Amino acid sequence: MPADVPTILATSGGFRASARLQWEVGPLTRYAVDLAGATGRAPRVCFLATACGDDNRVIATFYDNAWREGWAASHLALFPRPNVSDLREHLLAQDLLWVWGGSVAGLLAMWRLHGLDTVIREAWQAGVVLTGVSAGSICWHVGGTTDSFGPALQPVTNGLGLLPWSNGVHYDSEPERRPLFQSLVASGALPPGYATDDGVGLLYRGTELVEALAEHNNVGAYQVEPGPDNTAVETPLDVRRIS
Repeated sequence: MPADVPTILATSGGFRASARLQWEVGPLTRYAVDLAGATGRAPRVCFLATACGDDNRVIATFYDNAWREGWAASHLALFPRPNVSDLREHLLAQDLLWVWGGSVAGLLAMWRLHGLDTVIREAWQAGVVLTGVSAGSICWHVGGTTDSFGPALQPVTNGLGLLPWSNGVHYDSEPERRPLFQSLVASGALPPGYATDDGVGLLYRGTELVEALAEHNNVGAYQVEPGPDNTAVETPLDVRRIS
């Protein structure tokens, strides 16, 4: 059963350290699966690791996790060539698309090259829930800050634009993120938007932010808007803890 309205959970988390695996599923991703509303069968979860070049180790760890979670798992790879014959048919058959982090600039370029920008918009409108971390969060928005081009953070402004906002990720863990994001919003280079500390997700129904969620304590989410005299105004949001 698809989500009743287009749904995105954009995060700076959704996974955590694991004693046995490279990483394991975190509460935010489990919550995204629950949002998809699959009943009477295993939820169909498709993993997209485009932003890290379809790293085989990351994809293999996803399958290890999916087996433990009881998901009907698949992945969509674009390197060196697509691994499924009909990208649209495959993605529209899913309950959830989970997008991994890495280069958001590379992700957007590859998705557009293969027409996934159009397909993913169609899937979202059809009720397939979208989630992801870092690059897999920024991509749904107009843009954000990225290290896709080198160690120094730069703006990316050509996101898919499913959401008409900008997005700041890793707001508490990478010191350069916050001031750059604020300056880009203040100058109008990016539209107003929302930022997340690590372990926090933003739940959108349609294009409206309805809730901020955290998978551990003492982390926040923030609305960032232009202020007077080329400044930015940052407003902390209420955050609900999930486990």
